[in-house]
Amino acid sequence: MAEAESAQKIHVAAEEARRLVKDILQGNGVSPDNAAIVARCLIAADLRGVDTHGMNRIPSYMERIRQGVLDAGAQPELKQVTPVVAQVDGRNGFGFVAAHMGMAAAIEAAKVYGIGLASVKHSNHFGMSAWVVQQALDADMMSLVFTNSSPALPAWGGREKLMGVSPIACGAPGKGDMENFILDMAPSVAARGKIYKAKRRGEKIPLDWALDAEGRPTDDPEAALGGVMLPMGGPKGSALAIMMDVFSGVLSGSAFAGHVTNPYDPSKPADVGHFLVAVKPDLFMDLDEFRGRMEYLYGRVVGSQKAAGVERIYFPGEIEQLTQREREKTGIPLVRAEIDALNEEARKVGAEGLAVE
Repeated sequence: MAEAESAQKIHVAAEEARRLVKDILQGNGVSPDNAAIVARCLIAADLRGVDTHGMNRIPSYMERIRQGVLDAGAQPELKQVTPVVAQVDGRNGFGFVAAHMGMAAAIEAAKVYGIGLASVKHSNHFGMSAWVVQQALDADMMSLVFTNSSPALPAWGGREKLMGVSPIACGAPGKGDMENFILDMAPSVAARGKIYKAKRRGEKIPLDWALDAEGRPTDDPEAALGGVMLPMGGPKGSALAIMMDVFSGVLSGSAFAGHVTNPYDPSKPADVGHFLVAVKPDLFMDLDEFRGRMEYLYGRVVGSQKAAGVERIYFPGEIEQLTQREREKTGIPLVRAEIDALNEEARKVGAEGLAVE
């Protein structure tokens, strides 16, 4: 009975969730402007159903601040290398802020030159990559969003953690929200955050997600975190993870080759790197024509013939858009343990806890 009660979902309004996250961040030394960026990005993940990269990350982020390995007051520095290329030094501050600055610079360059690129160094975890894609979409831009991350995957044929579960993300604007193309995927069978979520909620994981320390399939999230994640498609997923390290780590001057620090490890700075590109979609035709072509592509994809047992075909990003519409009405579902952890962070800085029904 107690377990059932702990698993019962309590819905929190997005506005209230953003308020709480901003208050906690500001209480820990983050400027109001930067706190607003971080809160908006985290709650965007919760609204899209990417709960592994939402407000539940706050306790681990705040622990890194308390341990002195994430600089809450850091302000990223932008250097314009060429008219279309910028470099952002995240100065060991929040990855959300550094990536937001980098994509903003890439967008401005793309408005003039058709394409803009930003490399980000000395950064931290920036949560769900789709929010950076959305930043570009809001400016009517296509985008590529790469980041590297702490070791979790083996090189294909290996057994040690070496490459990160580093998401590959990109986007293109359609006529409406559903026609927007938003790809945000990890090169592993499952995102590592899902294993942390299962551990936090006392749930098991599928046997094909990870191996334990002895190299055996496991459904225990604790054992999985002590072993390795499995790449999707075998050597293909492993190669994609290496690609993320090349563009995000090697190129930027940040940590790479297994040296990015885990966001749950408060021993030293993470030194994450990002690679961001914005592309003007109306380079070869006007924007309305581009959007119309995207609408046609959407229709072809979702209207294609279904396999046996399939009720609906979705465009990349569409399920998350539908989830967001629903959660904007009903609120973000949390379990009591998650609310308690967030309210404890609020208590530490004298902020008001979550208002829940």
